[in-house]
Amino acid sequence: MSGTILPRYLAMRFVNWIAAVFLLGSAIILMADFLELLRRTSDSDSVTVLRALLISALRTPSLTEEFLPFAVLFGSIAAFIGLSRRLELVVVRASGVSVWQFILPALVVALGIGMAATAIYNPISAALKERANLLGATLFDGEQKVLIQTSGDVWFRQDGEDGESIVHTGQVVEDGKHLFGVVVYQFDDNNTFRQRINAREAVLSDGEWVLSDATVYSTDGEATKRDTVSVSTFLTPTEVRETIGQPDAVPFWRLPSVITLTQRAGLPAYRYRLRYQTLLARPILLAAMVLIAATVSLRLARLGGIARAIAGGVAAGFVLYVTAEITSDLGGAGVIAPATAAWAPGLAAILLGVSILLHQEDG
Repeated sequence: MSGTILPRYLAMRFVNWIAAVFLLGSAIILMADFLELLRRTSDSDSVTVLRALLISALRTPSLTEEFLPFAVLFGSIAAFIGLSRRLELVVVRASGVSVWQFILPALVVALGIGMAATAIYNPISAALKERANLLGATLFDGEQKVLIQTSGDVWFRQDGEDGESIVHTGQVVEDGKHLFGVVVYQFDDNNTFRQRINAREAVLSDGEWVLSDATVYSTDGEATKRDTVSVSTFLTPTEVRETIGQPDAVPFWRLPSVITLTQRAGLPAYRYRLRYQTLLARPILLAAMVLIAATVSLRLARLGGIARAIAGGVAAGFVLYVTAEITSDLGGAGVIAPATAAWAPGLAAILLGVSILLHQEDG
């Protein structure tokens, strides 16, 4: 294709379809999250519809990051089907344009979307997610665990000048330095249970956790209300981040520094290295989705079968997603290298898609 009109036309078709699928999926995710939030807070007088909608809107960008590969997959399938049904692909191929030439604009679009999603969209979504967590914890006080449910229950053991303690929290923000819904089980130097502390929130300070709005329960069952309680800890902010922090809450541009700090502290940085490599490999994964879409939908002009193409795309996308999740778990645990875990699924899917297209088009 010596000119630019046809590539630009094909690229715009793919951009339009991918954007339409992504916006539709985002709207569905927003509505589902909003309705679920309303259901969980139906008995709360402090929660309004506008507040719930605001929190859902702030959380939606981070949720749609996981949906982006499927948006590219289904958007590409829709674009290929549209070009086939309008016989545009027939005309293009009759003019001597090979399958690789008219797939190239779609691959360029996928690579561009992937780079923009990593460099721009991810930092924005991470910041909005953190804002949603803080807003929910501030607005809804002790109910944030039921309302937000972004972190899940976290348990960790620590040591300090006061002895060892076991900490349970239902909400983690600010890289693990701010906890909500905290329960601390304290032990003395002989590992004998000493007391339990229930607190609304805990903030990591210099060598201690500062618990606010706390209730201290002694071994005889007596409960004492305290505005603040300090629990000593030998954990550093870096160790806390590695232990209970969420890698997906760290923006892309901050990940290299977080990895460096974690490694300097002598801690494994598998989860953060995996997150960084996954974001770097995102353009390759989206390009693989385009090739998968091409393998299941390019022959529609001659053979028909839209339902079969959609089913094939869903099955292929599901297999790729499961494979990526398995390698991600292995990479996060340090069983395989994070770079291998992040890049292998996308590269394998690209090789498989190219092989299938070569077989379909060239025999």
